[in-house]
Amino acid sequence: MISIKLKKYLDNAGISYTPHLHRPAYTSQRVAEALHVPGREMAKSIILKTDEEKLVVAVLSTDDAANLDTLRHEIGCSKLRLASETEFRDAFPTGELGAIPPFGNVFDLPTYCDARLSQNHDIEFNAGSHDETIRMSFDNYQQLANPKIIPFAQSYYSGLQRVAA
Repeated sequence: MISIKLKKYLDNAGISYTPHLHRPAYTSQRVAEALHVPGREMAKSIILKTDEEKLVVAVLSTDDAANLDTLRHEIGCSKLRLASETEFRDAFPTGELGAIPPFGNVFDLPTYCDARLSQNHDIEFNAGSHDETIRMSFDNYQQLANPKIIPFAQSYYSGLQRVAA
């Protein structure tokens, strides 16, 4: 089921999007496989916590990992780490844990999107559940989510150690 809060936001915006049901999957790679979507088009959201205890959403392709040092510098904090599910559970009340849509703004959180994801015409992302996604144009996503677009993703195999998958 699509997150109630997200569905209301998208429907009120009047933009075109396509929901897709799939067998339950719990990683963005498995979701991409279930839908036969290239990993570079499948957007995943990771929730991070700053040294000031603020949550932020980082959005990147399922093919990549987030370079936390790059993001930390961009955000302007001295420490940045993955948030635990208990730390962000209350921030996403209308969705399932681990299926966070890439719309931090809908949940009053800053959103950072990797620049490589913007090279796609369309993206697919979790709709707030482990068995449904949404596909929309990247331009519509950018217009509605208003993320700060910066280059922070890197290949899983690039060798840097401060990454988050």
